[in-house]
Amino acid sequence: MFQPSQHDVRRFFCEVLAKQRAGQVLTPIETLAAGWVDEHPEYHGDLADVDAALAAVYEVQEGRTNPFLHLAMHLTISEQVSIDQPHGIRQAVELLAARRNSLHEAHHEVMDCLGEMIWASQRSGLPPDGHAYLDAVRQRATR
Repeated sequence: MFQPSQHDVRRFFCEVLAKQRAGQVLTPIETLAAGWVDEHPEYHGDLADVDAALAAVYEVQEGRTNPFLHLAMHLTISEQVSIDQPHGIRQAVELLAARRNSLHEAHHEVMDCLGEMIWASQRSGLPPDGHAYLDAVRQRATR
């Protein structure tokens, strides 16, 4: 399994924006990422300079979202939906998107669930609980 470093992720998103702006051909995963980059023009400045991006520190206390983490979570959720892993996530996200009338807003809600699952896993030392994650997304879809 490929596990990119923080610098790999940041470089990837910076390169996606640069290639997109230059009109270069994007790979399928870059095309998917470019769609989420387009949805977040407020991050374009963070993505415009790879050296600054690699050096940037995003502290929770500053109240600023880490644009690279945010975009990576969009990409993760898109990948989960595309392969339906955990099984049922595709339907749950589609239902949530229909209820919110926005795939983008649905993703933001799913991010909360995904972040909570990761936090619980790190805190407990247990593997991530895909069932709890899916249940949390389904609960949001029924509200």
